[in-house]
Amino acid sequence: MFQTLRDAFKIKDLRRRIGFTIFMLVIVRLGSLLPTPGVNGSLVASYFKENSNTGLNFFDSITGGSFSSMSVFALNITPYITSSIIMQLLTIAFPKLEEMQRDGEAGRKKMTQITRYLTVALALGESIAMAIAFGKSGYLLKFSPLYVILVVASLTAGSAVLMWIGERITEKGIGNGISIVLTINIISRIPADLEALYTQYMKDKTIPKATLAAVIIAAVIILIVVFVVILQSAERRIPVQYSNKIQGRRQVGGNSSVIPMKVNTAGVIPVIFAQSLLQTPIMIVTMFNKNLTGVWAKILNVMNQKNWFDPTNWFNSIGAIVYILLIIGFAYFYTEITFNPLEIAENLKRSGGFIPGIRPGKPTSDYLAAILKHVIFIGAIGLSIVALLPIVFDGLLGTDVSFGGTSIIIIVGVIIETLKQVESQMMVRNYKGFLND
Repeated sequence: MFQTLRDAFKIKDLRRRIGFTIFMLVIVRLGSLLPTPGVNGSLVASYFKENSNTGLNFFDSITGGSFSSMSVFALNITPYITSSIIMQLLTIAFPKLEEMQRDGEAGRKKMTQITRYLTVALALGESIAMAIAFGKSGYLLKFSPLYVILVVASLTAGSAVLMWIGERITEKGIGNGISIVLTINIISRIPADLEALYTQYMKDKTIPKATLAAVIIAAVIILIVVFVVILQSAERRIPVQYSNKIQGRRQVGGNSSVIPMKVNTAGVIPVIFAQSLLQTPIMIVTMFNKNLTGVWAKILNVMNQKNWFDPTNWFNSIGAIVYILLIIGFAYFYTEITFNPLEIAENLKRSGGFIPGIRPGKPTSDYLAAILKHVIFIGAIGLSIVALLPIVFDGLLGTDVSFGGTSIIIIVGVIIETLKQVESQMMVRNYKGFLND
């Protein structure tokens, strides 16, 4: 990794791109410190501190603390991520969108434009809900139409600016802009989480106990990171053979290749889906100060991951089982809409390729689909383990940190993907330099 970065800085264009990316990320973090006009920041901070064990903690962790401080970037790029997922789902339902997606560069630009509009619409809707909820709870300086409009405009504009910054990083920086913005916000929370672990397990302890705690914490974090790296890099390679063709007097083709199937085909999306589905109702109830009782209160306790693996009340850990099932279900669902075995089989058939021992066409499609089911299951189980490990320690030991398995998956995945993009850009530039020579 460090060697790749050192080599990248030797190339002028890559240095410029890396510098531009860093500059944009500095703006992101500075914007996260700007308070939203019309919001009583001290009351909001105390409110989040009192409700740190609810679903709000999850949203605060992926916004880098912007949500709890209610900065202008409080919504972060979550509306953009949501709109991108919605567009992928709509592509399946509407053939015109699917045709647009396949229509080369022009179609891609139209899809991007629609995604932008949808992002602004989602951000506007979320901003209105938050402004009204905070106004009714007394967290605005004054609950009036003018202050509500001011808060809505600030939060919507903040989300739009972050979307623009992410796209600029993709275009003029090192690429993968939206993911990098999300990652830097998550990383910004790590020092606070490490400080919380230090206060709970090492501060005012004897040297042997503090050292043992530090070793255990470091070992757990390293173990999870290594597991995520393996999970992100693992893939099933399906061999492909291309038939020989005669062109003029030459025989071409006959070479072999592979179809790589990543074990973690859906990335971190299933975990985000599952957590959002479980935590969003808790967040809504908490924001509107609704005190539910009876069966509804028990359901919310089961959905709250802060209550899982509590030795004093194991019943709430049923939510962990639901969580795993949701991750597995979303892994299959998301992979189904992003990986099309039939399309791959048709492309292989047109290019004269075939999988040894498998007939072209539908048999190839069925073969790929069968393998994909096994691969998805393995990846989903791996995701579940990574996502649950920090929650298990949280429940058993009573830690209170936002840096969980989801955060590690996002950070490691984005770093690996970004390094691959940097390496590919280095290869292109070296190739061009070779041609110029």
